[in-house]
Amino acid sequence: MRDLVEVDFDPADVTVPATRARAGGKRRARTVTVNRAESPLSWLAARGLVDARQVEAGERLRRDYEIAQLGPRVTMQCDNVRVDNGGSGGGDGGDATHAHLAAKRRFDAAIAAAGSGLSDILWRVICAGEAIPAAERALNWPGRAGRLVLGLALDRLADHYGLP
Repeated sequence: MRDLVEVDFDPADVTVPATRARAGGKRRARTVTVNRAESPLSWLAARGLVDARQVEAGERLRRDYEIAQLGPRVTMQCDNVRVDNGGSGGGDGGDATHAHLAAKRRFDAAIAAAGSGLSDILWRVICAGEAIPAAERALNWPGRAGRLVLGLALDRLADHYGLP
C-alpha cells in the first residue's frame, strides 16, 4: 500500500549566513514525498497502538534523522557540490550544511532526552525502520515488550518536544 504525502522541508530553523540570504528574505519552499505506509510507526498508528502525540514525536525524530543524513550511504554523495565559485550568485551549497548540523543537534538532543534505556528502541524502530519483533530480538528483549517500551520512549520524546 502506498500512502504518499508531500512534507515541507522547513529551513526556518536553520541559521543562514548573511551572504546567503536571498533578496527580501524570501525563500522557495522545498518539499519531499514520503510514503507513510512504509514506516513501522505509521503501521502502529493505523492499528491504534500509538496516539497522535506519539506519532508526531516519532516523525519529528525521523525527520531530523533524515535531514542530518545519519543513515548509511551506499553511493557517493554529489548533491552539495558548489559550482558558483563561492560567490553570492544564489548557490545553495552552504545552506544544506547548516540544515544538516542543526538537524544533527536536534536529533542528538532528542535521543539524549529519551535516555540510554529508551533510545535503542527509538533508533531501531523510528530511524532504522525495523519492525518491533526484529528490534526485540536484536535487543534480547522478551516478545511483546518492544511495543510497551516504544510507547514509553515516544512519550518521553513528546515531552522533550513540548507536544500537547
